[in-house]
Amino acid sequence: MIKNLLIVESPAKAKTIEKYLGEGFTVQASYGHIRDLPKGGMAVDIENDFQPQYVVSDDKTEVVKRLKKMAKDSQEVWLATDEDREGEAISWHLLQVLELNPNTTKRIVFHEITKPAIQKAIQNPRLVNQDLVDAQQCRRVLDRLVGFEISPILWKKVKFGLSAGRVQSVAVRLIVEREREIKTFQSESFFKIKADFHTQAKEKFKAELSSRFEGEKANDNALFYLTHCVNANFKVANVVKKPATRKPSAPFTTSTLQQEASRKLSMSVSRTMRIAQTLYENGHITYMRTDSVNLSDTALAGAKQTIQSKFGEKYHQFRKYTGKVANAQEAHEAIRPTNFDAMVVSSDSAEQRLYELIWKRTLASQMADAELERTVVDIDVLSPTAPQPLPKLTATGEVIKFDGFLKLYIETKDEDEENDSAESGLLPAMQVGQTVNLLQMQAVEGFTRPAPRYTEAALVKKLEELGIGRPSTYAPTISTIQDRNYVVKEDRDGVVRTYRVLTLKDNKLQSTEGKENHGAEKAKLFPTDLGMLVTDFLVEYFQNIVDYHFTAKVEGEFDTIAGGELTWQQMLHRFYPPFHQQVLETEQKAERVFGERVLGVDPTTQKTVLTRLGRYGPLVQIGDADDPDKRFASLRQGQRMDTITLEEGLALFKLPRVAGTFEGKEMKIGIGKFGPYILHDSKFISIPKTADPYSISEPECIELIEQKRIADEAKVLKTFAGSDFRIMKGRWGPYLSANGNQVRLPKDLELTDITLDLCQQLAAEYEEKNKDSKKTKGSKSTKRASGAKKSTATVTTSEETSAKVEVVPVKSTSRSKKK
Repeated sequence: MIKNLLIVESPAKAKTIEKYLGEGFTVQASYGHIRDLPKGGMAVDIENDFQPQYVVSDDKTEVVKRLKKMAKDSQEVWLATDEDREGEAISWHLLQVLELNPNTTKRIVFHEITKPAIQKAIQNPRLVNQDLVDAQQCRRVLDRLVGFEISPILWKKVKFGLSAGRVQSVAVRLIVEREREIKTFQSESFFKIKADFHTQAKEKFKAELSSRFEGEKANDNALFYLTHCVNANFKVANVVKKPATRKPSAPFTTSTLQQEASRKLSMSVSRTMRIAQTLYENGHITYMRTDSVNLSDTALAGAKQTIQSKFGEKYHQFRKYTGKVANAQEAHEAIRPTNFDAMVVSSDSAEQRLYELIWKRTLASQMADAELERTVVDIDVLSPTAPQPLPKLTATGEVIKFDGFLKLYIETKDEDEENDSAESGLLPAMQVGQTVNLLQMQAVEGFTRPAPRYTEAALVKKLEELGIGRPSTYAPTISTIQDRNYVVKEDRDGVVRTYRVLTLKDNKLQSTEGKENHGAEKAKLFPTDLGMLVTDFLVEYFQNIVDYHFTAKVEGEFDTIAGGELTWQQMLHRFYPPFHQQVLETEQKAERVFGERVLGVDPTTQKTVLTRLGRYGPLVQIGDADDPDKRFASLRQGQRMDTITLEEGLALFKLPRVAGTFEGKEMKIGIGKFGPYILHDSKFISIPKTADPYSISEPECIELIEQKRIADEAKVLKTFAGSDFRIMKGRWGPYLSANGNQVRLPKDLELTDITLDLCQQLAAEYEEKNKDSKKTKGSKSTKRASGAKKSTATVTTSEETSAKVEVVPVKSTSRSKKK
């Protein structure tokens, strides 16, 4: 007989908690949700008050069987799943499936896995909160209704296999609308005046014109200003020193942790949450799904002690933060360390870096303001030729008088918050009326920029600002829209752009040009053509579902249900009838959409050239729909259906092409999954990014083939006479190349000890070991091929072939600057 059975979500958490509770408690894991709506159908009985039809997941059958047996053999069962709504729902499902008494089964919650927190939770049990369960249940059912009814419409009207979601579709819409803002943005030129000066004591400083020259006459006005600075005198007109303070940011919420981890550590949202989950389960941080910025009294005391011991009393400043997030649902703490004395908690570098970020941010939030002194110096331009006084130049300096929280932590800025002002450190001492000497003045051309594309972190921030989603939904939403191929996260190269520079030096004026890489992007979210097409369809026919205010309002209604002020069935009865009517009307009146756009006429065949969405993605088509000889080519990465030109579209049909022959065999150029390639003698040779696959010459191809042979030969460590076996140099050490397979070699085996007999033995063992898996894969492949054959019956052979073997997008890996 088990005295106390305590059920948590993860096995890692179970081990940690069992260690704290000791004898008398057996801790087991449910491995997350044990029951959910099945994937195969609606599974919601609409006529019976939206009753959900839950089933135990196939992969949880054994878990449930084990927990049932242990629950029956236990004197008392405790439910200790996570403290958010989803965790409450998991506890409720455990109650149902394990047939526990809801009036006596103890439910405990804690926001950190430490001995005091666990013991306190055990001393303060409660029952499962049905209101919280209902709020989560309503979310689950509503999302199933939306997805299950809209997705088939998308299959019929756009493309088979698509899906829609209440939050994911709104997230995609944000990205699509931002992309269109950027594409329609008309960049305008402006000139910024910057100058380098030095005092009589040869102390250098920078100044600039506070406003910039804009509009059609920007160049003329900048030239006018610099021209009248020739032989001008420059005097200090005013010196103002003002004290200033800088306050620390609040401790981390889920959203702000994701944003700062992205900016400082280059971590994706999903990776940040995985690592935070590990830190939480190992007892190092508090619960990582929260929109609270509150710190407990225990945490405040711990932070105070650590700050005073490490930095001194003057660095501590008690602070209480209140949240500003719309509809914040959680009442627990911000994300913080459980023990401020622990600075190193993991040997894993990613875990340790994220922990240090949390540790520093939390402590900084309880540290003193940084005290600054900001100095602003106005400089008069005394021109002998200007018809009227020229605008003053301004030098701005900032010096830290007391570093406060800056000693430990500086928050990074979003791309759209950054500026390029001339503010510097300490300015030299200057007095009103003193003359300063001009070293150089420049008018540098700049260009207005649109709002930046979203990073994962910036998208999370926007969703939070709009009140869309919750801490537990940000990461899965961003993963889903990428998995569905509505959005891609990638780097993209910019284009070279020239800009003008007017320079005044030694009273001589010179005009030059510079070059910059414009529009380069790194790890940004781009909508795919499919994402744009689906978004346009949803905006036209399901405006309310993808409306930002509607989605936020729904989140508010979930909160109302969680507060016991509204039943979840009432909310669904209000929502479903008009929504279902909308679905029926759309099914009747909506036309099939392909995103088709005519590009022009092919000068060779005089056939229409158009772009549209095909079965395998966006493509260019030569010939009308009823043309039996129409041809297809897939768009390349970075090309979009709404912007591709006729010339760019026709260029896609130039591949594959034969660039010449080498050693009596053709060199065929194409673009595949991994980029442009040369196919020669059944071998693939990558074409470097610096070469254009459409114009690469025969000698260049031969050179690449020969370079590849030399590189491959260098990888060969040992050969065997009369055999194709080779010992090759691999990324993870030497391996045996046998019959097209890479066979692992035994550890600590010297090269001289490897014989032909050993190679034959290892190859035979490898073939035997993989025989069964090959049969299984072959069987699955046959089934998939059979299914594919049925599903492609309506697609012409030419499109099917073209989309599979022609032009495939090439992934860019270059680093890029901002626009």
